[in-house]
Amino acid sequence: MKNNKYPVVLKGLFFCALSLAASQVLAEDWPTKPIRFVVPFSAGGANDLMARAAAEGASKELGQPVIIENKPGAGGNLGSAFVAKSTPDGYTFLISAAGVITNSMIKKVNPFKDSDLVPVVMIGLSPSVIVVSSTSPYNNLREFVDASKKGQGFNFATAGTGSTPHFVAEILNTKYGAKLIPVPYKSGSESASAVMGRHVEGTSEASIVALPHIRSGDKFKPLATTWTKRLSVYPELATATEQGFGELQIAHWAGIHAPAGVSPAIMDKLAAAVDAAMKSPAVADRLKNMGIEPVGGTRADFVLFVDQERARLGEVVRAAHMTED
Repeated sequence: MKNNKYPVVLKGLFFCALSLAASQVLAEDWPTKPIRFVVPFSAGGANDLMARAAAEGASKELGQPVIIENKPGAGGNLGSAFVAKSTPDGYTFLISAAGVITNSMIKKVNPFKDSDLVPVVMIGLSPSVIVVSSTSPYNNLREFVDASKKGQGFNFATAGTGSTPHFVAEILNTKYGAKLIPVPYKSGSESASAVMGRHVEGTSEASIVALPHIRSGDKFKPLATTWTKRLSVYPELATATEQGFGELQIAHWAGIHAPAGVSPAIMDKLAAAVDAAMKSPAVADRLKNMGIEPVGGTRADFVLFVDQERARLGEVVRAAHMTED
């Protein structure tokens, strides 16, 4: 009796090699038409501004227009689900944010699986800034956290369950014993207004939103920035780590995810284009002046970042029992 195992294996290897070769040829020709970046938030926010900077730079690198399409709703899930279910031909990508990692942990029903979206490249990040009213007696994060432990605690405005300010509050609560009570508002702008009006004791906001109010001197007082280093455009503000809160590292970041099935060679090509854009002095300086730190990097860098964030924030979700509103 003949053993047909090896011919079958060889045939399988042949077709795999053929498929890989076809994918590489496709990537060499790509792109042959405009590319679409779907932003799952409204125009004008940190995610949208980073998307537009990446689109402009990538378009120059790739020689095709990159079109921004805003699809806000459901905490970013509307646009994310749209991309997750789109044809994986390399012409539709998601401008992702932290919700693409955390929504599936928090929401009772999520319209797509985590595996439906694949990390491509990091664009940049807008570090979170913890702020209080300009008339608040607290001048740094240590004073604020220590004072919150007394009495009933402090109300802390958030943009809803799973938002970056919610994570800031819960990290301080679960890791450092703060007594911050998350108060959900419909948006970051409403949260900011609540702080300015002294309806709540504090919040955290993306640096791009917080800095204009901080610089005006009459609305916000900054206590700390929550990323790994000081803001390029506002270096006088100390990080939470420098103040003894080393586990409080979180930012409003934007990256690019692709629907599962897009050719790895195409994703690598897009990642290289965005990385080049983020290293361009014109783009980098413009973003930094707005309070955004350009990042870029490789696809492998972004995969590692997403995996680490999923593990780290998942621990906070479980410890704080964070569930859908």
